Amino acid sequence: MTDYAPTPAFTEQAIGQAGLYDEAAADHEAFWAARAREYVTWSTDFDTTLDWSDAPFAKWYVGGQLNAAYNCVDRHVEAGNGDRVAIHAVAASGEDRAITYADLQREVCKAANALESLGVAKGDRVAIYMPMIPEAVVAMLACARIGAPHSVVFGGFSSDALKARIEDGEAKVVITSDGQFRKGKAMPLKDAVDRAVEGTTASKVLVVQRTGIDVAWDDERDVWWHEVVESASDQHEAQPHDSEHPLFILYTSGTTGKPKGILHTTGGYLTQCAYTNAVVHDLHPQSDVYWCTADIGWVTGHSYIVYGPLANGATQVLFEGTPDSPHQGIFWEIVDKYKVSILYTAPTAIRTFMKWGADIPAKYDLSSLRVLGSVGEPINPEAWRWYRDNIGDGTTPIVDTWWQTETGAIMNSPLPGVTELEPGSSQKPIPGISAEILDDEGQPLTEPEKVGYLVLTKPWPAMLRGVWGDPQRYKDTYWSRFGPEYYFAGDGAKYDDKGNIWILGRVDDVMNVSGHRMSTAEIESALVSHPRVAEAAVVGASDETTGQAVVAFVILRQDGAEGGLEGDDLVQELRNHVGQQIGPIAKPRSIMVVDELPKTRSGKIMRRLLKDVAENREIGDVTTLADSSVMNLIKQGMDKPAAD
Repeated sequence: MTDYAPTPAFTEQAIGQAGLYDEAAADHEAFWAARAREYVTWSTDFDTTLDWSDAPFAKWYVGGQLNAAYNCVDRHVEAGNGDRVAIHAVAASGEDRAITYADLQREVCKAANALESLGVAKGDRVAIYMPMIPEAVVAMLACARIGAPHSVVFGGFSSDALKARIEDGEAKVVITSDGQFRKGKAMPLKDAVDRAVEGTTASKVLVVQRTGIDVAWDDERDVWWHEVVESASDQHEAQPHDSEHPLFILYTSGTTGKPKGILHTTGGYLTQCAYTNAVVHDLHPQSDVYWCTADIGWVTGHSYIVYGPLANGATQVLFEGTPDSPHQGIFWEIVDKYKVSILYTAPTAIRTFMKWGADIPAKYDLSSLRVLGSVGEPINPEAWRWYRDNIGDGTTPIVDTWWQTETGAIMNSPLPGVTELEPGSSQKPIPGISAEILDDEGQPLTEPEKVGYLVLTKPWPAMLRGVWGDPQRYKDTYWSRFGPEYYFAGDGAKYDDKGNIWILGRVDDVMNVSGHRMSTAEIESALVSHPRVAEAAVVGASDETTGQAVVAFVILRQDGAEGGLEGDDLVQELRNHVGQQIGPIAKPRSIMVVDELPKTRSGKIMRRLLKDVAENREIGDVTTLADSSVMNLIKQGMDKPAAD
């Protein structure tokens, strides 16, 4: 039996100690009040830790005022750490630059002044659609400084997806770049913005010159970053904002086609991000070099690139490129070069590295690594062990973290100096978080291996404050399944015989592909928007590399088929259509053209049965189907996956 207990030497220096569990259990609110004062500088101290009187709409640190950008930048300079490197910015080409906290302070102030000159004021929304370059971090912090909530949109999303998010948030300004580098090639980015902003509230587009490619230009609307930011003053006083002032909106897929704008506010979110980054990653800002490999377009990039590490005064790596460009060892070359000590990455990446072989990381000196993290989806035990053995030298603790866009920060995770690790399990709620697993009737499960629903039983500081512009949807989505006292996360879970929690993935119609949540409804909607498609059903099927892959079943329209593409050509066209509508990440791995879909007598599509087909399993119970013979026809016709 392998010993996965922490070493005494690690425990002795660990920030997260066992006493935190006892402190949190003794007094939930007092625990979180102490964390807020430990990790955050307040302009005005709060007088009430939690107001839950209007549940499920929480207010944390009531009466408190603060500025997130001041907490992430200015206070470190004021403390004499202005010369500390905040960001090692590594370009896709390998070129790098070191940005100190003093540098970052100047850039954030200039960007804040530039945004104000473009008409952005406190409360205005700003959309950010950028690659992984330092200006993206600067833009987010500049918005936070002003009090203008940012809405970051992943740079791989299509113009239609971007437009929907601009419209829903009524963004006043969009910040983008001329293009982005992908595997050594300059790819356009501003083109998508040009299409997205037409007819919206966005009156200005602020453009970073990253690639030098030609872009269309509207003199009335478009402004170069280097012209307005570089010429702006580097003095900007950070104004205090209320603890509950909106910090950002981040859109996540819902079970209906329309993405949900998840709203996070300032004080509670910043507190929990900084605290979890410290105790879960065991971050020592004076000595560690930290690297979270996520994109800022996802919540992991918000919480564990921008707000958590910078609030803690960390030195971190920001990498523009991908794990396979310019070569398959680039991650390990970066770890070796910058002596990265904490690495936080996704199971999809780890499984890809496994596929490429252990001989690649073996070429590099990875001895600086002392904590490894996993985020985005459950990690299978085999990948966990490979990660520890080949990247962590067989000794490094792995923190397998469970959380969501909605939770804002880490909820379940081992503490690396306390927990005896269990490969593949996020184990237990961190100190300050309360969770249970319920059965179908809403009763707590305690027996090992019984599958139920993971719920959160107490409010937490970084929790979402609602769905932007739709409070009823917030209640219906998260607080209705088991009653208003339980937040239902949408994930299935079970306990093992040691009391560890194992996350089993989504129980609703949301898929987790490479750590990115996408709704079946959104992809079905994209497929049906193609003139050849009458109806579509989408399921997530297990995939060795991405966790889940998109598998689609479509019924073609009877009219208009003559002269159109057929067979593999049609499948490829439909895949590309989904890519254009939503983004390449949403392209189905395979599409099967069928005559009928399995439906109940009331017309509900039985995706569970389609999932059985997609995963080559025995077909489950078909007694509720209006026509049970449909499944035999689908099973017989299941084709091979379409190639990229």
